[in-house]
Amino acid sequence: MKFKRFGIAAGACVLSAACGYQLMPFPRSAEAPIIIGTANRPVRIDPAGGYDAGSWAIYSNIYQGLLAFDPGATAPRPDAAESCAFTVSLTTYRCKMREGLTFSNGRPLTAAAVKHSFERILHIRDPLGPVPLFANLRSVEADESEVTFHLATADATWPSKIATPAGSIVDPSEFPHRKLRPQWTASGSGPYTVSSYKEGVRIDLTPNPRYKGAIPRRGRPVEIHYYETSQDVEKAWKAKRIEVAYSGLTAPTLATIENSNDPNLRLSSGEGGVGRYLVLNMRSPQHPLADIEARKAIAALVDRGRLAADVFEDTVSPLYSLVPRGVTAHSTDFYDLYPESDPRWAAQRLRAAGISTPVRIKLGHQVGSAAAEARALKAQLEREGLFRVELIEESDWGRYQERQKSGEFDAYILQWTPDFPGPDTFVQPLVGNGNTLHNGYSSAEIDRLIEETEKFADRNRSIPQFQAIQRVVAKEVPLVPLWQKKSYVVARPAITGSHYLVADHSGVWRLWELKRE
Repeated sequence: MKFKRFGIAAGACVLSAACGYQLMPFPRSAEAPIIIGTANRPVRIDPAGGYDAGSWAIYSNIYQGLLAFDPGATAPRPDAAESCAFTVSLTTYRCKMREGLTFSNGRPLTAAAVKHSFERILHIRDPLGPVPLFANLRSVEADESEVTFHLATADATWPSKIATPAGSIVDPSEFPHRKLRPQWTASGSGPYTVSSYKEGVRIDLTPNPRYKGAIPRRGRPVEIHYYETSQDVEKAWKAKRIEVAYSGLTAPTLATIENSNDPNLRLSSGEGGVGRYLVLNMRSPQHPLADIEARKAIAALVDRGRLAADVFEDTVSPLYSLVPRGVTAHSTDFYDLYPESDPRWAAQRLRAAGISTPVRIKLGHQVGSAAAEARALKAQLEREGLFRVELIEESDWGRYQERQKSGEFDAYILQWTPDFPGPDTFVQPLVGNGNTLHNGYSSAEIDRLIEETEKFADRNRSIPQFQAIQRVVAKEVPLVPLWQKKSYVVARPAITGSHYLVADHSGVWRLWELKRE
């Protein structure tokens, strides 16, 4: 899914009395809105133009998909659909719609609305949108209560792809066919509706009385407050302005409370499938990293252990391949092919290629822990005078994406959270045809291997192809894996269900599971 695009700010104390204050019970009634603080701001309310964590968190609550993932499930189940299945081959996928569905404005949700929702993603082709996820979609057909997807090639992962928030169904009367919706209000058919929104500051959600789908329970009203950095989220927590802190724990805090039994909070952590990468720009020969030997030198200079220990207090683990540990087909190709933190090896590669040093590059990063991480990377790359790194900081996530797309950075830091369980979600969006990296990388060999993986309904049979893809990435170095981490959420003792916000790799924020005792 998408980018999980915010780091953990450096420097903080633990979230209890050790900071010089006492946590008291949050003075709110059982029916009052539950207040969440997060640094993951949504980029757009339009699913055709949002492929980031903040946007997907909202989509999964205000919109509905044909299919959805239960917590921890590896295969989706029907939601807006009554049933879905491949027909005679893995190139045709058909869904029968659930009867009686409506958007929150009262308009009917039909098969035609589903067709419209997918077609506009392909027609708009917004560079910050989820179109790479649907690269294999040839056409969509709507016939009364049925929707049929025609795929260019066999794709056993199609059900998982349309179960992501990218498969959100929107009202054709509100969302134009060939351009994004500019307003920050929208009618969906999900378990929540947007009651108010102040861009970049706050969104209020109330339960949707018209919702009809797979979720069996009605949620509580929710207020989501957006903050500039994770450190700001933590400050809001300490000031008792929020009840749930998501993407709002600093590394020192995590390191302290993971091993504590503080009764003043509930700490939940999700699976460690979030990957962090240094993306390298190779769009034209003029870019200093267009030469593969310069990219290999960077791969050999990075010290992942130092990043994990010095910047993140060992709350993250070194990553040596495109696919993180714990995900099917994970390998260690960057560990196998390159030394760790070896300036002498890197210097030899640069000299042999006739590359003058220092190689001057611009490294893009965000604020918070990403800034501390960028400073650490700068120090690692500049050893022995091999590189000269100019750091470029960008606090706004949308603007950060735009600068990536324009090619302003020679390298930039990217955090990626899987869209759905399995290695597929780290491959096609990051290194496949039409990928989201905007770094000029493409590989006919990887595209061929991706096509082979999609032919197997038994996903274990695709492991050799995914391992081959990772080896190609390690040899060509369009990116350098840095580390992987878990997702964390902290809640007041009275709030239950917060663990569902970090339950799996589906990109779904299950706000309807939150309750106040």
